[in-house]
Amino acid sequence: MDRVKGLLREFHPIVWSLVVGTVFVRAASSMSMPFLFLYLSNHTGMDLGTIGLTIGAGALAGTVGGFIGGTLSDMFGRRRVMLGALYVWTLVFVGFAFGKSPLFFLLVNVVGGLCRSFYEPVSQALMADVTPPEKRYRVFGLRYTAINVGVAVGPIVGAMLAMTSAALPFLMTAVIYLVYVISLQVMLNVFGIKQIEGQKKEPVSFQRALEVVVRDKAFRLYMVAGTLGAIGYSQMSTTLAKFTEMAVPDGAKLLFAILMSVNAIVVVLMQMPLTRWAENKTPLTSIVVGNALYALGDLGYAFAHSWVMFIVAMVVFTIGEILTFTASDVLIDRMAPENMRGTYYGAKSFSNLGQFIGPWMGGILLASYGGPVLFGVVAVLSMTSSLFQWAGQRAYQQHTGKSINIARNASL
Repeated sequence: MDRVKGLLREFHPIVWSLVVGTVFVRAASSMSMPFLFLYLSNHTGMDLGTIGLTIGAGALAGTVGGFIGGTLSDMFGRRRVMLGALYVWTLVFVGFAFGKSPLFFLLVNVVGGLCRSFYEPVSQALMADVTPPEKRYRVFGLRYTAINVGVAVGPIVGAMLAMTSAALPFLMTAVIYLVYVISLQVMLNVFGIKQIEGQKKEPVSFQRALEVVVRDKAFRLYMVAGTLGAIGYSQMSTTLAKFTEMAVPDGAKLLFAILMSVNAIVVVLMQMPLTRWAENKTPLTSIVVGNALYALGDLGYAFAHSWVMFIVAMVVFTIGEILTFTASDVLIDRMAPENMRGTYYGAKSFSNLGQFIGPWMGGILLASYGGPVLFGVVAVLSMTSSLFQWAGQRAYQQHTGKSINIARNASL
């Protein structure tokens, strides 16, 4: 009990509020969004390429939206941006449940992409705001674990709800989001986030934010790397669902739900041991190894013809995910000026261009050439991403004279 109390006291109550809320929010969204590709394929007359374009449009909107949302949070406060995004996001899921036309789904997904791009980087920036630098790696690890605890539960629940009604998972997601945003608003008011937001040392403007990001060569290279990586990663939540249906027709929906849960369970089980390994390495090392495992996992999908082969490929892919995701967050935190943390986390969403290109390209490749070609291509892109990560590290070292190292005294 004392250990639990000590852990709770280690971080600001707002951090715990966001961590716990992340479990429920990700469980809710993973009940619905991973099945959107199948939902549109089976309930509309849209072809696979158009479905990929529709889903990717949300990520495209988020490419710009993250920078706008992050900068607005530096200018006007994290609280207003997060809460506004969550309230609108609730309505987005209601729209998915009752939508009929392809154009409507496209517009709703664009709004959803904007909401996500506003909320995610701003919540990360707020967690860093109220956490000492030496503890931020642990905070990012907690947030990432919370995401995957939610995702471990969501897909199975979503598959069960979808058996009753295809729209039900989207409606349940909307209800959970509404409850979360109301409770978060209460917490933010109780713990005085307004006062924290009033402690900015320098004013921030869109012009200055854009100038800083554009001039940062290392950041630009990292964004190219992130874009290439996102093209491959996006297949997991889009075309992989359809490919499992094509490769293993019997029980394909359940198989995909299981794959999503396997992804989350592996993260929860392996996050701590892999973090201990990564703490003694640079972020670049973790990302390069992670990208190689992404590629192996993609090749596993390409040649999988049974449940066991898909599950093994997902395990390999997920270990790569663990190594890359938290290291990427730490890398951005080290690069960002103190008063522009929201801007940098938001600008990181420029790499969401890959989340737009990925589903569109993936849908076309899957329809035209099949799964083996699709996942072979994204495996190559994952390896190419490492070259840009290496170039970004060199650019950072040349500019600052130092390497971006993960603090070795931090542990989960």
